[in-house]
Amino acid sequence: MSDESLLRFPCDFPVKVMGQRRDGFAQAVLEVVLRHAPDFDAATMQMRPSAKGNYIGLTCTVRAVSREQLDALYRELSGHPLVKVVL
Repeated sequence: MSDESLLRFPCDFPVKVMGQRRDGFAQAVLEVVLRHAPDFDAATMQMRPSAKGNYIGLTCTVRAVSREQLDALYRELSGHPLVKVVL
């Protein structure tokens, strides 16, 4: 099996994060994203509530420079207590 990534870096990479609709959720996700992708423009974050409004989905398209950067971002987001799913 090859370790070579199918992605060519740098590239724009959408990270989708879902969590319960709660005060501070978007800000908490933004803080994590900015730690791993300091050039991310918060104004480009897309928010989408679930059908019943209990959950919110966020899409942050980051300028990814390496597989390691994305792995670290996914690890931190997945471990955050407010985050349910990261895609």
